[in-house]
Amino acid sequence: MADLNETARALVAPGKGILAADESTGTITKRFDTIGIESTEESRRSYRDMLFTTAGAADHISGVILYDETIRQSTSDRTSFPQLLERQGIIPGIKVDTGAKPLANAPGETVTEGLDGLRGRLEEYRTAGARFAKWRGVISIGDGIPSEYCLWTNAHALARYAALCQEAGLVPIVEPEVLMDGGHSIDRSFEVTSRTLHAVFTELRDQRVEFEDMLLKPNMVLSGYDCAEQASDQQVAELTLRCFRRHVPSAVPGIVFLSGGQSDEDATARLNTMNAMGPHPWELSFSYGRALQAPALKAWSGESANVTAAQDAYLHRAKMNGLARSGSYSPEMEEKVVA
Repeated sequence: MADLNETARALVAPGKGILAADESTGTITKRFDTIGIESTEESRRSYRDMLFTTAGAADHISGVILYDETIRQSTSDRTSFPQLLERQGIIPGIKVDTGAKPLANAPGETVTEGLDGLRGRLEEYRTAGARFAKWRGVISIGDGIPSEYCLWTNAHALARYAALCQEAGLVPIVEPEVLMDGGHSIDRSFEVTSRTLHAVFTELRDQRVEFEDMLLKPNMVLSGYDCAEQASDQQVAELTLRCFRRHVPSAVPGIVFLSGGQSDEDATARLNTMNAMGPHPWELSFSYGRALQAPALKAWSGESANVTAAQDAYLHRAKMNGLARSGSYSPEMEEKVVA
């Protein structure tokens, strides 16, 4: 569908990336706990309102992934969040999986659920204003894992989701996340990410998913966070690009990296290093959650008097990542945003 390709390309437009604001109620509650704020429907609405009304964000943010609660919420003047975003030229999206659950007969591994009733939910979300969707599969690295069973089960679910999205007129963002928790080396990360991408694109092809009408949201290839030897930004960029050139078809319009457990500035710097090594077969962009929001959340702290400072912090991170899209970022550009 031509409109799906147009939307996919708009999401990876030069200088722009995606804000992942699709935290589940449980996840955002944990983040609110860090700043001593009670997580209520209204406090969550106020926080998202602060992010979505940031003037100038549309210069660096192409789309926002919403959560089921958030897509139904509105600003204080009763403008729905999808309408608010669209008016700024930002494309609304929606997280549609229902989370990772223990995989039967596979201790320590998970499979993401949410396929039951998905066709109907996609129709509802499209009516509510969503133009793209996201589904996350979770792959852990450990002793004897991931198993082929886990890799292919999650890949199959991702592919079925993607096919249903395209049928419903939504661009699927396919997110197979290999977790970097643990002491494994960057070479082990490369090997598992390679196996994961191979399974995912095999299943996508078998499920008749049009590569031109989707985006990939993967992890970067990193050293395990507890590994004694941490790879440099240049090593991360080189191994990540080598891995993706082997497995990701050039027909895919863009790769929108997740930030995972990286620091805000590391996620920006590594994306910048990869783009500085271009050109590439696909746009290399970002779909960051915490790495875009953390400074804003801290500055906001639930106080209406802090909204401007919080928006400045969010806009700064969006701008830095926008610069990284063209390899134009440097650490010297970082400035302290004072709350």
